[in-house]
Amino acid sequence: MASKPSIPQGTRDFSPAEVSKRQYIIQTIKSNFEKFGFQPIETPSFENSDTLMGKYGEEGDRLIFKILNSGNFFFNKNKIELPESIASLQVNSAETIDLNQRIELNKFTGKISEKALRYDLTVPFARYVVQHQNEIEFPFKRYQIQPVWRADRPQRGRYREFYQCDADVVGSKSLWQEVELVQLYDTVFTSLGLEGVTIKINNRKILSGIAEVIGASDKLIDFTVALDKLDKIGEDGVKKEMIEKGIAEEALVKVQPLFNFTGTFADKINQLSDLLASSEEGMKGVEELKFICDNVATLGLATATLDLDVTLARGLNYYTGAIFEVAAPKTVSMGSIGGGGRYDDLTGIFGLKNMSGVGISFGLDRIYLVLEELQLFPETVAATSKALFINYGDAEALYASQAIQKLRKENIKVELYPDNVKVGKQFQYADKRLIPFAVIAGDQEIASNSYSLKNLVSGEQVSVDFEGLKNALLS
Repeated sequence: MASKPSIPQGTRDFSPAEVSKRQYIIQTIKSNFEKFGFQPIETPSFENSDTLMGKYGEEGDRLIFKILNSGNFFFNKNKIELPESIASLQVNSAETIDLNQRIELNKFTGKISEKALRYDLTVPFARYVVQHQNEIEFPFKRYQIQPVWRADRPQRGRYREFYQCDADVVGSKSLWQEVELVQLYDTVFTSLGLEGVTIKINNRKILSGIAEVIGASDKLIDFTVALDKLDKIGEDGVKKEMIEKGIAEEALVKVQPLFNFTGTFADKINQLSDLLASSEEGMKGVEELKFICDNVATLGLATATLDLDVTLARGLNYYTGAIFEVAAPKTVSMGSIGGGGRYDDLTGIFGLKNMSGVGISFGLDRIYLVLEELQLFPETVAATSKALFINYGDAEALYASQAIQKLRKENIKVELYPDNVKVGKQFQYADKRLIPFAVIAGDQEIASNSYSLKNLVSGEQVSVDFEGLKNALLS
């Protein structure tokens, strides 16, 4: 008995309607990327393992899908022996193995797997820039819309295979890039009809400055990880966690203003200026944020709001300046739908030093869920034809096909039912496909060089010539 077909956990099939909606989002993002001067690149779906490993931290390394080398490693004369130190390990004991066993296991894995599926688009982009540095004009503005893979625990809005939509600029330290990326976010979400998103911004230098001012520079990560949870566990929970991590209670007194951080962007900048007056690093961050805020305010945003969020600390080990995160409108319960930031030495991991960059990403899958929930997909976004020509036989089908050929040249989606079967079955097919019109072209229509156009929603039927048919289907 054949087994029931299935797909791997964390992956999905997409129906024609779903693909059309996804393509609508992708095309909207892509057209705006190009409007802002970003150029497309593509990189392979898999990279050499040493390109990816060690770039995302220990947790990230565990989530990388490794590809087994082609060939037979266990049943030939050159078979690779499993080291005795790990031969008896069970798969589910991987979390408890000691350091030596982990080193041996990594060595063994490296022998049987030299490639891995792409984990994100950023590290492959860094590799691309270094490898093609002599062909690139800097600053280099690139966008990339491709799938990535992570061995993560699947949940709503998080999958093991998903698309990333990234735009980055490398080779410039100018803060005008950050200003433009805020505008890009605003333009894309406005184009999608998703009004009321909040573009949250922070700066790594501000986080470092706060830690310095309260005497906790050596505990920057612990401090920011706890602060990042303010909206989840509240002020008391954050303070408790900070104390547990060894941050002194007197330090928390100095940081008290952060727990009551409200007001306009300008108000928050003033509060930070007072708090960070003694920190050179912190004040650099304040000046950078003020530059971005002032210029965005002068230029204006269409539907989005720019907000300073001092608890924002995503990618702290990675970002060196501005940090972005986009929140969906408050009427929707959804995590971030975009994010990014400034990194001063991304290409340094591949030997090309002092190549500053800044980039943002759009969360395609989450944006899809938000648009679906808010019913923001236009009715015109459909994978269906505008009209179905009814098939009455070969002579009639030829007459219909001549019209179909001319309509397709006008970019109108139409099709002919392929078989001469009962008319009722053909209408039923159109109904199930959600095709809004049927075109009847029988003996009478051929004789009068006309067409009968039937609206399958209202039931109304009219006789038209070709121009009338074309105009009706274009409207």
